[in-house]
Amino acid sequence: MAPDVGDGRGPLAATKALAFDPIEEARRQWVDHGWADAADGMAVVTSVMRAQQIYLARIDAVLRPFDLTFARFELLTLLSFTRTGSLPLSKAGARLQVHPASITNAVDRLEAQGFVRRTPHQTDRRTTLVELLPEGREVLAKATAGINETVFAVPGLTVVEARRLCALLRKVRAAAGDFAT
Repeated sequence: MAPDVGDGRGPLAATKALAFDPIEEARRQWVDHGWADAADGMAVVTSVMRAQQIYLARIDAVLRPFDLTFARFELLTLLSFTRTGSLPLSKAGARLQVHPASITNAVDRLEAQGFVRRTPHQTDRRTTLVELLPEGREVLAKATAGINETVFAVPGLTVVEARRLCALLRKVRAAAGDFAT
């Protein structure tokens, strides 16, 4: 059974739970130091960054036995969603919103693990495809089951809260130019 959010166990917990919310205290200090106009924004950004650390720790704990990182897991998942199980490296990088060097590194590691292979494009000699192999599909299925059970199904929010938070964060991503609106 996955630990509950805030139950003091597992990768969600700090070494020892604090008796106060340090982000709220930082917000109060921001106000006290004359930065009230930025205090709420600081608290939002810091909260998102801390939540990212919490979720990543939970995900890393699930993926570690598979010798996967979240970036490599995302690439395997993306490939599994395609009709052919393959994509040009440049398209994979664009869809995952990562630098070309990051995709190359992820493919190198996954290729060494026997989960993907590079293949030439049939009609464009300039394009290299990354193709998901059966071994990659197998490890992806196991890793996905673990992440779904211990992270995605229990994000520490109700369904309504999770959808609201996604809508709010979508606004932030759209304003940053993540996608066309």
